[in-house]
Amino acid sequence: MRAVQVEKFGGPEVLSVVETDDPEPSPGQVVVRTSAVDVLFLDTQLRSGWGRDYFEMEPPYVPGDGVAGDVVGLGSRVDPGWLGKTVVASTGNAGTCAELVAVDETELVEVPEGLDASAAVVLLHDASTALLFAEHARIQAGERVLVTAAAGGAGSILVQLARSAGAQVVGAARGAAKLDLVRKLGAEPVDYGEPDWPEQVRERTGGIDVVFDGAGGTIGATAFGTTVNGARVYSYGASSGDFAEIDQAKARDKDVTVIGLLDIQYSSRAQRKSLLERALREAAAGRVQPTIGASYPLGAVADAHADIEARSVLGRAVLLPG
Repeated sequence: MRAVQVEKFGGPEVLSVVETDDPEPSPGQVVVRTSAVDVLFLDTQLRSGWGRDYFEMEPPYVPGDGVAGDVVGLGSRVDPGWLGKTVVASTGNAGTCAELVAVDETELVEVPEGLDASAAVVLLHDASTALLFAEHARIQAGERVLVTAAAGGAGSILVQLARSAGAQVVGAARGAAKLDLVRKLGAEPVDYGEPDWPEQVRERTGGIDVVFDGAGGTIGATAFGTTVNGARVYSYGASSGDFAEIDQAKARDKDVTVIGLLDIQYSSRAQRKSLLERALREAAAGRVQPTIGASYPLGAVADAHADIEARSVLGRAVLLPG
C-alpha cells in the first residue's frame, strides 16, 4: 500500500509517499480501507519537531490521527459485524495517512447513513472538542460569546453551538474569506488583523461572558481583555504557535475562570464516543455543518501542510487516499 512518511523533522518538503506492507490487524483490531483522513494544524507542528515533550514522535513515521473508511479486515477477538461497515476512528497520532490503517475495535464509531467520510473524519476531533467545551461552559441565552479562530474546524462548530444556545456570538478571524464564513455561520465577524479588534468586540457586546480561544498566543491573551467580571475563558487551540499565556493574577481580580485543554478531559472512552456519535447524528440531520475547506489526494500531502501553515484553508483540510 501507499503511505505518507515524515522522513525527518522540517518543513512540508520532508513529507513523501512510500510503498509499504499492508497492515496486519492485531487481536482486537480491524483494518480500515481509508476514504478520508483529517489533516490537523497539530500534524504540521509535529512534523516540524514541535511538542516533543508531549508527543513521542520520531522520524521516520506515518502521520495522522483520524481516519474514516470501510472495515475490510478483522483481527481475532473482534465482532464480525464490523466487516463492511463505514466507520470513523482515532488512532492517537499513529499512522492514518495511508491507504490501509489498523485501528483498535474500541475506537470504532459507525458513520450514520447520509454522512460522507470527509464530514465524519472532520467531526471526529472538531465536534467532540466543541461539544465538550460547550457543555462545560453551559452557555445561556443572551450571553455574549467570543470565538477566536472562528473559521477553523472546532471554532466554526462552536459558533454554531453558541448560536443554537441563544448567545450573541462574535467570531474573530483574519481575512475576507474567513470573515465571510463567520458571517454565514451567524456570528458577528471581527478581523483580528486590525489593531483595534478588542475595542470592536467590547463596543458591539459591552464585554464577553465566554471566550473559546482556538488561536492561542497573543490573540488569545488579547481576547482575555474583552471579558467581563465572572467570565469563563476556554483555551483549546494554538494555531498562533502556542497556547495563550493569561495573567492569573488579573484573572483572579476579575473572577474569570480560565480553563485549558488539559483541564477538561473526557471522563471515559464511552463519554468521548457518545459525544462523537451525537455529533455525527447532528451532522447527518443537517443541524451541525462541518467546514471542509480543501481536499487533497495522498500525493499532495505536502501541499495540504503548506496551505494549512499559510492559513489559506477555511475550516479543515482532508486527505483522500483512495
